[in-house]
Amino acid sequence: MMTAFVESCVDTVTGSARKAERATRGRGKAKRLLRALAGKPNILVTTHIHPDPDALASCIAMRHFLRERLPDAKVDVSIRGPIGGGVNDAFNRYVNLNALTWNPILVKQYDAVVLLDVQPNFAYNPLPQDVAATVIVDHHRSRGRRPPGEFVDIRPDIGSTCSIVFSYFMELDVTIPPELATTLLYGIESDLAGAAGTPATLDNMALSSLTLLADTQKLYQLRYVTLPQSYFVAYANGINNATWFETVMTTHIGEIDSAESPAVIADFLLRFDPVSWTLVTATQGNKLLLSLRTRAKDRSAGDLMKRLLHKLGEGGGHRTKAGGFIAVTGESPGEVEKHRKTLQRRLLRCLKIKDSSAKPLVSSKS
Repeated sequence: MMTAFVESCVDTVTGSARKAERATRGRGKAKRLLRALAGKPNILVTTHIHPDPDALASCIAMRHFLRERLPDAKVDVSIRGPIGGGVNDAFNRYVNLNALTWNPILVKQYDAVVLLDVQPNFAYNPLPQDVAATVIVDHHRSRGRRPPGEFVDIRPDIGSTCSIVFSYFMELDVTIPPELATTLLYGIESDLAGAAGTPATLDNMALSSLTLLADTQKLYQLRYVTLPQSYFVAYANGINNATWFETVMTTHIGEIDSAESPAVIADFLLRFDPVSWTLVTATQGNKLLLSLRTRAKDRSAGDLMKRLLHKLGEGGGHRTKAGGFIAVTGESPGEVEKHRKTLQRRLLRCLKIKDSSAKPLVSSKS
């Protein structure tokens, strides 16, 4: 006999599925996606360089969806470059990624490419210039014109690419196994983490549905993974170097081995009550990485990031979170510091804050 509690859980999932289906009714996004890939015997699913859990989980889910709905097609996942340390690396150890080794020559031999969580004109697009994406699914705002593709689904109002992929399952009533539900759920949670997270209606639908379907033991493992010493060193540097100016906080965490660190620390520092903006920088190889976060309602982090990087580097993002980078040569010890001062000066000027209000987050006497 089904208990009243279980019945209510099933009703919740069913209701979410119906809401997701109604949200796409008349547009038929999932069916259009499948039509774009119909007759393509070899399909590659990929995402941006230095992928985060949202990007990786999106690839895993899309591969499963396409294998279910296009059983005659061969669907592979391949990731360009290292996944990185910290949470991203730990996530990769616990999920069923099974990615093929990236090979730019083999990429050109696929009949179709599905590009997730990134767009062709973005800096971290993995595809060679002479390879066009057949399908593009992303939740970041486009830069300039909408990118070309046989199927393009870009929804900047959605908090996670995983949520968009989830909607395809719901639209066509494709079963989501517990392990996949766990992977999708964590991917969405990670992209919505921090005070800058802004879940949309679809994100909330996905979270509620996937929570009921997920393997709770596996989810616990993903949420509480062990982390390397470098992760904690980055946190310590971020806190010790942090300076706040009225409603803005900036910090530099030095050289990092995982590109996720600036974003994670920017989310963490945004929880400091007086501030509504955080800017975190770090160096990795020949790049100065930036992560910008905000709780402000009247300004967009994505727009502000473009102003910060004008004639310096590349970047963009959402209303509440953004990222970017500046290429550095490393020939001069003061090169990074010069860029950091420029970025800080531009940020304070845009927000009309005086640099004379600077205070250390943690004083030496603490």
